Amino acid sequence: MTRTHWISAFLEAQAAELGAARNTLLAYGRDLQDFEGWLAHRDTGFDKVSKADVETYLVACDAQGLSRATRARRLSAIKQLYRFAFEEGWRSDNPAIQIAGPGRDKRLPKTLSEAEVDRLLEAARASGRSKRDRSRNTCLMELLYATGMRVSELVSLPVSAARGDPRMLLIRGKGGKERMVPLSPPAREALADWLRLRDAMEDTRRADGKPPSKYLFVSHSAAGHLTRHRFYLLIKEFAVAAGVSPGKVTPHTLRHAFATHLLANGADLRSIQTLLGHADVATTEIYTHVLEARLSELVLTHHPLAKDGPRNSSGKISSDGQ
Repeated sequence: MTRTHWISAFLEAQAAELGAARNTLLAYGRDLQDFEGWLAHRDTGFDKVSKADVETYLVACDAQGLSRATRARRLSAIKQLYRFAFEEGWRSDNPAIQIAGPGRDKRLPKTLSEAEVDRLLEAARASGRSKRDRSRNTCLMELLYATGMRVSELVSLPVSAARGDPRMLLIRGKGGKERMVPLSPPAREALADWLRLRDAMEDTRRADGKPPSKYLFVSHSAAGHLTRHRFYLLIKEFAVAAGVSPGKVTPHTLRHAFATHLLANGADLRSIQTLLGHADVATTEIYTHVLEARLSELVLTHHPLAKDGPRNSSGKISSDGQ
């Protein structure tokens, strides 16, 4: 069996049995093809790989200057491949299972202040060559900040999810998992405005004999909806117009801002986990630095020992200063 067949069979199983998202499959494919190329250079195959081979490969990745996160991701892909091979009977063992891996860099996610988000939303409302463009841009940004959606979830939203002035939006996330996320009043207003203009555009398409689109954000792209790349460019334009550094503004930054601002204003981690669609609360715990800052502020503001003023012998603040 060729190395290429190992990868293709593994990816097909991930898609069919686990419902892995397209982006996940692409990431697996890229990582395993790099490992395949390394094996080819050593004139060996997946069926002959030992634990020492996998460890040597990771050392080679480190020597290339790859980050710990990239090396951890590649090891994860290799482990998944060999778990599949074991289940299929292609291997009697998993040579990577006992390798601990390099771990991940514990860097805090980049985020935006509430004032910066407000300026981005204002920029979106004013950006566009036509009323339709401005309405679409406003809807995109309001929905993204109101829900914390991943950009792939946002651009591929079906129009059916937006019908009937919804208070809650049904989002299909990674692996086909669905979650409900509440919409803010500004997001609902932006959504209703965009739907009116979008439906008018669809009426024109139908009159021209074109089939209706199932997507909320219609596009001439091959996918039929606004692409992630196009939205990435749009959000950079909004940043320039808003006077916010484009280097710190991406669709994912808005997702982080959504979570950070909710936590800072009293939400709990479990709620944030549900809203973001994280399978494990450990993923959501990157935001605990916000929680820690808020708890510290609560103690400094409300604990009696943190208050200024003279105290009596019992340690309590004396009303007359004695």
